[in-house]
Amino acid sequence: MLPWIQLDSATIPGGGGELRLKQRGSEFSIMLGANELMNSRLSGSEEALATLSHERIKDRAGPHMLIGGLGMGFTLRAALGVLPPDATVTVAELVPEVVDWARGPMSSVFNGCLEDSRVVVHHGDVSELIRSSKATFDAILLDVDNGPDGLTRQSNDRLYDLPGLRAARDALRPRGVLAIWSSGPDTGFTRRLRDSGFAVEVINTRANGKRGGARHVIWLAVK
Repeated sequence: MLPWIQLDSATIPGGGGELRLKQRGSEFSIMLGANELMNSRLSGSEEALATLSHERIKDRAGPHMLIGGLGMGFTLRAALGVLPPDATVTVAELVPEVVDWARGPMSSVFNGCLEDSRVVVHHGDVSELIRSSKATFDAILLDVDNGPDGLTRQSNDRLYDLPGLRAARDALRPRGVLAIWSSGPDTGFTRRLRDSGFAVEVINTRANGKRGGARHVIWLAVK
């Protein structure tokens, strides 16, 4: 079996630790400590985050979708595949090197999706962008941690607490959707979403889509 080779590393601003980009043959992995945040072979549930969200806003003209976390671009590519030509997709990425990896060593994975005219890359904290936006987005998709807690950095907790969820609700247009990816269930978070004024649906999905794989969870919370 081919060995893993570390290609690069990047410090997460705000004391979030170090990301490591690794490659084995045509396979890529992004690690945080001992945790694998994402792998280029596993994309089904991240793609579902985009397609399920789009189902809730598909009849809107000129929809604006915010994706928190670029990752390996699975959610972005899936969104671009279903959104209309007049859509806008803002991708908020805190770590500049992740965008560099997308355009460099992982360009084959991204397949030019960052050059799509509908895409705007926002270099910064998605939480701050949400809090500074009012009735701006038709959908907000969050895949910045492995669930509704600040794994990559502690300050991300404010995305998932009551004030953070209410800020997300304020940033959405009427009947907009907040979608959050998680590696596992969290009944307490489901209650917080409802306490924040959302109508909530919890969807179980698989890492490899129809091919199976690990079980993941997506919350769809409609304003």
